[in-house]
Amino acid sequence: MRSDQMSDTVPVTVAIGQFEDLLTRGLRGLIEDDPSLELVAYGVTATELPALLGSARPRVAIVDHGSLRSASEVRALAAAHPATQIVLVADHLSGAECAQLLAFGAAACLSRATQARDVLNAVHLASRGMHLAPRQFDDRHAQVEALTPRESDVLAELQRSRANAQIASDLHISVETVRTHARKIYRKLGVSSRRELLAPPSNAGSADEGTERPDTVVGRSAQAAAELPGGHA
Repeated sequence: MRSDQMSDTVPVTVAIGQFEDLLTRGLRGLIEDDPSLELVAYGVTATELPALLGSARPRVAIVDHGSLRSASEVRALAAAHPATQIVLVADHLSGAECAQLLAFGAAACLSRATQARDVLNAVHLASRGMHLAPRQFDDRHAQVEALTPRESDVLAELQRSRANAQIASDLHISVETVRTHARKIYRKLGVSSRRELLAPPSNAGSADEGTERPDTVVGRSAQAAAELPGGHA
């Protein structure tokens, strides 16, 4: 075996978006403790993110779902920066919401309560181009058929609670075409109606957050209280 064989392995570059300080420290600790990962930036705001992805080209970006204005931003980031896999972290996401985000190009949807080892697993899987949905979601959401550009346009209008006639007028298509696109969108996102698509996220599964989590990202960050506050690496 060559003595320099280990140096041939290129670490996976990772950027971390802007989170609350405790979570940022936990995520930094996870990435920095893994010799196969390299942290290139952290504390990146939503407005700074496109430029950072363009310049640093990290293999994986961990982004706060709450910092994005809509799911369309995920689609735009994924389209503009195909070399970067986006791992989203959120408080709660319904199955339909996660399916939509995966269809728009996200590599994974994680809860803030996700165990540290599972965060690392998601990062490594994402770096290999694999998609990961939260365990509590139905397996049918793990593989999501991508929306077409026109379906994405219709979805954005549906999420604004616009009537079919308004959507048809805005997109210069017929009302029947809107209905056809809507049916395809519901099928691809695993919902049965507009009401279900627009329903607020369920809190199902949040009861686990009251149990002891010694190795969650936030739990680990308590051990790094002496670190400097977040900022670009």
